[in-house]
Amino acid sequence: MNIALFGPPGAGKGTQAKELSKHYNIPHISTGDILRANVRDGTELGIKAKQYMDKGELVPDEVLIGLIRNRLSESDCDSGYLLDGYPRTIPQADALTGILKEINKPLDSVINIEVIDDELVKRLSGRRSCACGESYHVMFNPPGREGICNACGAELYQRDDDKEEVIRQRLVVYNDKTKPLIDYYSDAGLLVNVDGAGAVDTVFADICKIMDQFK
Repeated sequence: MNIALFGPPGAGKGTQAKELSKHYNIPHISTGDILRANVRDGTELGIKAKQYMDKGELVPDEVLIGLIRNRLSESDCDSGYLLDGYPRTIPQADALTGILKEINKPLDSVINIEVIDDELVKRLSGRRSCACGESYHVMFNPPGREGICNACGAELYQRDDDKEEVIRQRLVVYNDKTKPLIDYYSDAGLLVNVDGAGAVDTVFADICKIMDQFK
C-alpha cells in the first residue's frame, strides 16, 4: 500500500504515521528524516541540501525530489510506504506523480486528517515545555504540579510557536497552501478525508479501514 498522509499542525499526523508504520510494517517516510540522513551520510544530494540548510534557505524542489526518488526506490518500499510531509505544493505533487510512475509505485490513497482550527489551537496552545526536554499538555498530559516539570522540577514555559496568535497564522498559511493540493488529489480520485477530532485510537482505526483496502 502506497499512502500519503496529510494534516494540519496539531492534527496528530506524526503520531498516526508512526503507529501506522509499525502496524503495517511499511516505512514512514518523512522529508525531514530524509534530509537529515543524507546530510549525515554525506551523500551527493545531502551535500547540496546542506548548502541551503546552513544558510537557512529552503532546499530547492529539484534537490528534495531527488532525495525522495532515491528513498522510494529502496527495497523496503517495495511492499508499500507512508509518505509524510510531502508534497506541499502543486509543482512538488506533479514531480512526485512523475517519479512514482517511473518507479512503478503510484499512490493508492491520500489520507487527509481534518480538524477544525479552533480545536487545533486548543491542542497546540496547551503545550508546555521544559529546558530538560520533557513536554506536557495542560489538558491531555498535565504535570503533577501545575507549571512544574515532573522530571527535574524546573518551571515549564510556552514556546513562542505554541502561542495562539502564532498558531492561527500557521494555520492560515497551511490552509492557503494546502487547499490546492486537496483539490489536486481529489480531482485525481485519491483523496479520502478522515475526522481527526476524536480520540487517537478512533482516528487510527478509521485510517486503518482505508488502508486495509490496499493490502
